[in-house]
Amino acid sequence: MEPDGIVCIPANEAPWADLEAVLGSVGASRRCWCQRYKLDRGEAFARFPAEERAERLREQTHAGEPGAPETSGLVAYLDGEPVGWCAVEPRPAYHGMVRNQRVPWEGRDEDPADATVWAITCLVTRRGHRRQGIASALAQAAVDHARSRGARALEAYPIDPANTISDELHVGTAEMFVGAGLAEVLRPTARRAVMRIDFDGA
Repeated sequence: MEPDGIVCIPANEAPWADLEAVLGSVGASRRCWCQRYKLDRGEAFARFPAEERAERLREQTHAGEPGAPETSGLVAYLDGEPVGWCAVEPRPAYHGMVRNQRVPWEGRDEDPADATVWAITCLVTRRGHRRQGIASALAQAAVDHARSRGARALEAYPIDPANTISDELHVGTAEMFVGAGLAEVLRPTARRAVMRIDFDGA
């Protein structure tokens, strides 16, 4: 359950203008629009201008289409104002991560193509609304969202905030995921961890 005043909803139920208000307020997300892990084989991130990345996210989320399939992410509201974004969906949807990233896979026997395992890859808090529990609320909402939609497990890949730069913190911190019920299952590097919650009966 989210803290008082914070409500998280699937992105297709949110107007696109609300996602723009959140992601367009932070430098890193304004450049990426949550596309780094979504690229298909042969696509290079640098070839797509920010406007095209934004349009891709709009298509992926079906923002403003409540009857459309829920696909990519959650939007957080504080007292009715859009203040946060969380990228969460079945793990194979993050094509680039499945193919190229060593963090989720090194040192364990895990099928990257298992669609019953969901992943959180990005958490963004709108500028001016930091330190109000928004990212933690989104992490908890992502757990509830994945569980209620039949996921067998949910993973996140946080970074050590003492050993990073601010633009990398979009992946979240271990502390916020522990608060949402995830536990560390692997630390493939000194800076990165794999955290996971398995859902009984899923």
